[in-house]
Amino acid sequence: MLKKMESMYARFPWKLLSKVVVKGSAVSKYGRNLAREMVMVYDGDKRRYFRIAGHGFIILAEAIEKDLPYAIKCPALLICGKKDRIRFCVKSNKAWHRNTGIPIEWVKDAGHNANADQPEVVNRLIESFIEENGLG
Repeated sequence: MLKKMESMYARFPWKLLSKVVVKGSAVSKYGRNLAREMVMVYDGDKRRYFRIAGHGFIILAEAIEKDLPYAIKCPALLICGKKDRIRFCVKSNKAWHRNTGIPIEWVKDAGHNANADQPEVVNRLIESFIEENGLG
């Protein structure tokens, strides 16, 4: 199904699709405005948006099909918004945390684009992670 997202996106009315993408990207006014600006760049060339979005899903599908271990051999931190509506991302982050032991931080009042919804919190998490791991 992921490989067919371009044609699926193209079947939706643009106005509805752009609203769904914006709403699914963030929960804050700032985050949603940012997402709206990004989506509306393609208002005059919706077909291009469908191709770009579809290509991203194809890359994801191919990575899943290869089923490689994707071992991360350096310090890592997963950051996920508690209000992320993209179930696949939430489910994947939980599984990744459980299977690898990579720490996960859940950001309150943040959606899929947690850094736009709660930039101070996300920046603080990153700064703490860098400091705790001697990366600074």
